[in-house]
Amino acid sequence: MKMKKRSRVLSALFVMAAVILLLAGCAGNSAEKEEKEDAETITVYLWSTKLYEKYAPYIQEQLPDINVEFVVGNNDLDFYKFLKENGGLPDIITCCRFSLHDASPLKDSLMDLSTTNVAGAVYDTYLNNFMNKDGSVNWIPVCADAHGVVVNKDLFETYDIPLPTDYASFVSACQAFDKAGIRGFTADYSYDYTCMETLQGLSAAELSSVEGRKWRTAYSDPDNTKKEGLDSTVWPEAFERMDQFIHDTGLSQDDLDMDYDAVMDMFKSGKLAMYFGSSAGVKMFRDQGIDTTFLPFFQQNGEKWLMTTPYFQVALNRDLTKDETRREKAMKILNTMLSEDAQNRIISDGQDLLSYSQDVDMHLTKYLKDVKPVIEENHMYIRIASNDFFSVSKDVVSKMISGEYDAGQAYQSFHSQLLNEKSTSEKVVLDSPKSYSNRFHSNGGNAAYSVMANTLRGIYGTDVLIATGNSFTGNVLKAGYTEKMAGSMIMPNSLSAYSCKMTGAELKETVRNFVEGYEGGLTPFNRGSLPVVSGISVEIKETDDGYTLKEVKKDGKTVQDKDTFTVTCLATPQHMEAYPADEHVGFDAGNSFVKDTWTDYVSDGNAVLAKPEDYMTLR
Repeated sequence: MKMKKRSRVLSALFVMAAVILLLAGCAGNSAEKEEKEDAETITVYLWSTKLYEKYAPYIQEQLPDINVEFVVGNNDLDFYKFLKENGGLPDIITCCRFSLHDASPLKDSLMDLSTTNVAGAVYDTYLNNFMNKDGSVNWIPVCADAHGVVVNKDLFETYDIPLPTDYASFVSACQAFDKAGIRGFTADYSYDYTCMETLQGLSAAELSSVEGRKWRTAYSDPDNTKKEGLDSTVWPEAFERMDQFIHDTGLSQDDLDMDYDAVMDMFKSGKLAMYFGSSAGVKMFRDQGIDTTFLPFFQQNGEKWLMTTPYFQVALNRDLTKDETRREKAMKILNTMLSEDAQNRIISDGQDLLSYSQDVDMHLTKYLKDVKPVIEENHMYIRIASNDFFSVSKDVVSKMISGEYDAGQAYQSFHSQLLNEKSTSEKVVLDSPKSYSNRFHSNGGNAAYSVMANTLRGIYGTDVLIATGNSFTGNVLKAGYTEKMAGSMIMPNSLSAYSCKMTGAELKETVRNFVEGYEGGLTPFNRGSLPVVSGISVEIKETDDGYTLKEVKKDGKTVQDKDTFTVTCLATPQHMEAYPADEHVGFDAGNSFVKDTWTDYVSDGNAVLAKPEDYMTLR
């Protein structure tokens, strides 16, 4: 009996040992698989969810052998400084609201692209705006969003007023319309960018001169340890021109209350002849039956210039140079991002492709025919767009328009504000004790996104949460988050929450729609764009045609059709408005954006992040 008992014990020990070895082997294989997936993935941070619609899927389609993890980051270089300081800087960065001045803290963490073909293809006129004092280039601009004067030609014809061809005739047109009881010119001066771009656009020729470039280089120099104000050569005259422009166009305090909608309403109703805006307005109003054209900024020296904003600038992480395979993949992605076909997927409907690259052919449509000579002369001024310039331009130009400042006072105020040291101390409201990667793994999903989804499920008090793959902005870092940085953990472009009570059958159908896509919705185009779920787990099959939902489980058990759940979906309004109508499933939209709900949750400093879960198996 003792021998039999001992034999059974030994057998049990052998079985246990075998199981432990098996589990250890599985864990090792799983870790190796995740490490391999990480090594094969290149992360690209997009500045807007709009690039997630056509641009990102196109890039992935052109590079089927490279797994690209697209993340909707933030249009703010402070966001990337925070990632750099806490070890989370992505492989490829895009940013629209950009200046070399604000990008200087990132310089040593970014690749020098000055000797690459992509930099060599950019016209020197434009590349100079991105060149560091040592000759290195970290950022490459893609195509331009052209800003100038949108003109109602019908009004000019009706009142027999000649179209402007220079600054003097522009002023004459404004005065003639004023006598006819029609506003000649205004713009949405309630916004900082309109104030900033008007100030610079009126002096684009001078700011692009040798003296102008000399000042701009000093202002943007990453190695400049002192604050740089305005120079005493170019800028005093720029404020004189701005002051004259305010007088010539009749801008006043009332214009400071003008927002975009108000300007559009005036133009549509024939009460406004000209406004400062994007070239996209030409097609928009022509489609409404108004004969519209686009004109440049007329300089007082006789030249004509367009104000341009790169749709974004792109940079690569210097760490890519440590691994030649990864560097080559990133360069393939960069070349694809800057290709003509890709750039055509960035621009808005009705806009011409105005690229800064010699490798991209220029094909102007009828909408920009009146500024063709300006473009051919490379008179496309790239704005100075540091955070300081946005805020100070709004303050100073507004005071010039209201009559509080003359040109001299405006120059002195702008200069002083640029030199002022600003307080950078902000209260930490969220302390994350651990980092979680946002790399997608086929066995488990995305750990960082799971942390966010699980935490938000608790905030919304729902059984299940389903979020589109672009809802969160990357890694959860082991760091102290200020309110601004904590807010940046949520996708910035109007992410909203929609709630509904539904059956198990309806839940499975909802998950299927998010996984497999629906017309007008955000259809997953690669692994990283698959939805994130909390409160349930899903099994998905990857096919040549996309993704197929195989199973949905709750607490390890298959969801039954008659089960009931409260469900919250996170998506942008445009995608949820297109969600397939169902008489039984009706989503209620929340009263605030997810970002605002999240910020309110963390602002008191007592927020706790939930732990991640393995929510997805991809086969």
